[in-house]
Amino acid sequence: MTPNLAAADPEVWAIVEQETRRQRDHLELIASENYVSTAVLEAAGSVLTNKYAEGLPGKRYYGGCEFVDLVEDVARRRAMTLFGAPGVNVQPHSGAQANGAVYLAALKPGETLLGLDLSNGGHLTHGSAANSSGKLYRAVHYRVDSRGFIDLDSVREMARREQPRIIVTGASAYPRTWDFAAFRSIADEVGALLLADVAHVAGLVVTGLHPSPFPHCDYVTTTTHKTLRGPRGGIAMARAELMKGLNSAVFPGSQGGPLMHVIAAKAVAFGEALRPEFRTYAAAVLENAQVLAHRLLEHGFDLVSGGTDNHLMLLDLSSRPYSGKDAEEALGRAGITVNKNTVPNEKRSPFVTSGVRLGTPALTTRGMGPAEVSRIADWIAEALDHRDDPEHLARIAAEVRDLCAGFPVPGLDRERLPS
Repeated sequence: MTPNLAAADPEVWAIVEQETRRQRDHLELIASENYVSTAVLEAAGSVLTNKYAEGLPGKRYYGGCEFVDLVEDVARRRAMTLFGAPGVNVQPHSGAQANGAVYLAALKPGETLLGLDLSNGGHLTHGSAANSSGKLYRAVHYRVDSRGFIDLDSVREMARREQPRIIVTGASAYPRTWDFAAFRSIADEVGALLLADVAHVAGLVVTGLHPSPFPHCDYVTTTTHKTLRGPRGGIAMARAELMKGLNSAVFPGSQGGPLMHVIAAKAVAFGEALRPEFRTYAAAVLENAQVLAHRLLEHGFDLVSGGTDNHLMLLDLSSRPYSGKDAEEALGRAGITVNKNTVPNEKRSPFVTSGVRLGTPALTTRGMGPAEVSRIADWIAEALDHRDDPEHLARIAAEVRDLCAGFPVPGLDRERLPS
């Protein structure tokens, strides 16, 4: 951040500084958050923010697009290489808009969508009644079994009964591996299209540490942050013969001018993900998740499905005398940032919940490893045991700051901030 903002708008500058300190001094365990590199930050803050570029490269509705055409082509080429995708649109502003574009391209209003239930780990855009996907289409949902795993026989039975036009795989809070080939078999049996929303596991997919949705899926969407460690945004991919309809569903179907500065930042992040060291990072994310899950189990916590195969896990607090909201607030006072989350068979309001979602991408980006993650699990247990003791939580927060001081956040000028 340049001093120009401080001079031009001290009020906003002060808020940015406060957020910078929060990111520096707190442990980020929200599974959908990560830290981008200085290069990604520079691209996102570049002069490309000044340029309108409706349409696709070479087919714009504005003049002066010769250079933003180049950067969008770089982003598309790198995304296709990363995912092995036949076609890609890098313009969606978010994963939600990428999913919305797929539905617009593939479904007519009122047609049936089959996705994972929100309280069982699904996403709002997978047919929740609160979302347009549940308002415009007839949404039905599969659930996890008593162990916390997706029961494919149950999915098949539901697909036969409901005859969906599209089946959605992927989740917001499912800690296990997706069997895309099995879902393809189910989709073929009922004549459905298959969408994989890999927003959470994209960084694992592109490094071969999670099965790829290609060639099994007709459509694939993802965010570009989370485990992919890029800017906030989304992309949508599809089989080659479906790309024309998908492109039209993005623009003009569901959004206007693309954010060229964000597309440039996506291109940079994709380039980073193509490097060998990114696979080392993704493997470390998985190792840290295993350490965190194992240590929390040792502390007596219940985890949905008993553990994790990926970067996230769900604490099930149903048997505890406090809620997910209580836990989120207590951990926040201890300098540990998490999010409350519903669990299967949820009995509380989604504003309160009986669970907490945890993830290791951001910790790993800072360079923390098994020793630090094990210590963090101990702090989580300690903070929740002393959730009503402000002094105890403040002491943990001070210890958290000491740990964080040894692990700089990429992109932050730590020397500029007072200690």
